Parts: sequence; structure tokens; C-alpha cells
Amino acid sequence: MKQASKKEDTKQRILDEALRLFSQSGYDAVSVERIASAVGIKAPSLYKHFKSKQEIFEAIVAETYRRYDTFTDGIDVHVSESKADEKVFDGISEEMLAKKVRQLIEYSLHDEYVSRFRRMMTIEQFRNAEFAAMYSERYLERLVRYHAGLFRALIKSGTIIGEDPDTLALEYVAPVVLMVEICDRQPEREAECLNRLEAHVRNFYRTYSPHMVKTAEKRGGKRDG
Repeated sequence: MKQASKKEDTKQRILDEALRLFSQSGYDAVSVERIASAVGIKAPSLYKHFKSKQEIFEAIVAETYRRYDTFTDGIDVHVSESKADEKVFDGISEEMLAKKVRQLIEYSLHDEYVSRFRRMMTIEQFRNAEFAAMYSERYLERLVRYHAGLFRALIKSGTIIGEDPDTLALEYVAPVVLMVEICDRQPEREAECLNRLEAHVRNFYRTYSPHMVKTAEKRGGKRDG
């Protein structure tokens, strides 16, 4: 039992050190020997746990996705499947929406594993076509696709107003991605970015919520009268 536990511990340390090095220097610049040295073992010992650097990377991808999915499941948000969230966001309050978005962004910024993985992908997207495609899918296209599906359902149910859920998704997601990228480059601006992001979410809610739109129209009518 102790032997198995030690083996799993070494395997996890390999992943942790590999991700740390990848996020600092890039995937291609880090050798198996360098990873092994950071762990405190020899390269032949590392190969007992992983057959190649590619296998290490694939394990890192799986672990990152697992961590993110575990967290999002805990706050009833399933970014991989919009249908699972239709009931969660059908009638959600402005305060709860702002809270959930802040929770997601703060987790993405502060979870060491998720943050390092994103930085690694940012570095490698300009060097490796496979990484570029994965980055686009994971951090751009998947988010837009998820929100388009969610908005499509919410428009149909009358929860939000709008005619083109795909364009609506782009409008919503773009500032979110921008704020995260700014925080990655300039961590000292996190508070500013979170405040701007909350303002964006609240403005989006008030713009496309039928209840908020009707209230604004009534207030505008009173002022005009």
C-alpha cells in the first residue's frame, strides 16, 4: 500500500514540475531530463511512470480538465454542456449571475494548475499548430459555443431577449477573455479587471433581461412625460 502511494506521489510530482517548467519556458524548450531533475530523479526513473514527454502533456491536459470540471460542477455551472445549465440560468438574478462569473474567473486566475496550463498554452500557441488549435478550442470556441447554446435556450423560454444567440455569445464572451488575458499579463490589475468584468455582466443582464428592459422603458416614459 505504501509503495503504491509513493509511486502515485512521484507521478503527481512529475506532472506538477513538468507543468511548472512548461508554463515558464514552453513545451518544446523543456526536456524529459530537465523534468526529472526538477523532481529529483533520473530520466530512466521518470520513464517508469510516463513513456514520453507527450504522455506527460496528455496527463496534464486530463488533470487540468478534471480540476476545472470538478470546481464548476460545485457551483452548478457546466461549461462543457449548455443543456445542463439551462435551468440554472433560467430566471437567475443579476446578483447571482455576477457572483457565479466572479467565482469562475477567480478560480481560473488563482488555481495554480489551471493558471499554469493556460500560460503554457499561451506561449505555445505561436510555435505549435496543435497547441494553437487546442487553445482556440478550449479558451475561445468552446466558451462561445456553450454560451450560444445557453442563450438559444433562454431566448426560446423568454428569459432573455435577442434574435441571434451566436452573436450574443460573442458579445458576452469577448470581454471575459480579454479581462483574463490582462490579468495573466498584469496580475496587479486583477481588482480593476474583476470590477470591469462585473460591470460588463450586470450591463449584459440589464440589456437582455425582458424584466429589466421593461422597467427601463417605463422609467424612460415617465421622464419623457
